[in-house]
Amino acid sequence: MSTSERPRRRGRQAEAARNDLRLLAAAREVFTTLGADAPVSAVAERAGVGIATLYRRYGTKEELLQKLTVLAADQYSAAARTALAASDPWEGLAGYVRDCVAFGPGSLAPIAGTVRFTVEMEQAGRRSDELAELVVARAHDAGVLRADATTVDVFLVIEQFSRRPPVPTAEDPNARERLVALVLDGLRARPDNAEFPLPGHAPSAARYDELWNAP
Repeated sequence: MSTSERPRRRGRQAEAARNDLRLLAAAREVFTTLGADAPVSAVAERAGVGIATLYRRYGTKEELLQKLTVLAADQYSAAARTALAASDPWEGLAGYVRDCVAFGPGSLAPIAGTVRFTVEMEQAGRRSDELAELVVARAHDAGVLRADATTVDVFLVIEQFSRRPPVPTAEDPNARERLVALVLDGLRARPDNAEFPLPGHAPSAARYDELWNAP
């Protein structure tokens, strides 16, 4: 390869990477607001690229959805590592919840069961689950998280607040932040937690396995 060809190749690779990021960001917005049945043409339009560009990167809609779920798991993992690095276990847990809600991986829950579960998805999900368990265990060990709150409870909080309305307004982020703060306050360990336990039974992680492995 000549010296003049190298900058052009790097330029093409950089442009392809930028297009990929735009596609993934647009795909998340489209599928989390319109559902997994949304057409890929809506993704291309939101990303500002041609449909041919999308199909060059992702041969099928299913491939795009699978990539989104891996990206979501990787973002969960990154947030958990940041939480574990925090000096205060409670601030680490609270920051983990806020970060995950902010970038919205939990909003991809409706995709569960609509795509084939790949090895890459399984590995990324296992990593993120293990890291989340560490974040919650650290908060429990420090006595700052109520004893009857589980990792799956935390996942469900993130999932609920990650959902985005089809037509967002300027007030949505403000309302979401306030509600997340209220829920986090309810998760804090207090002397009277034993007198007022959480209702029902702890949710099972098997629910997620069943959803994602559904045909």
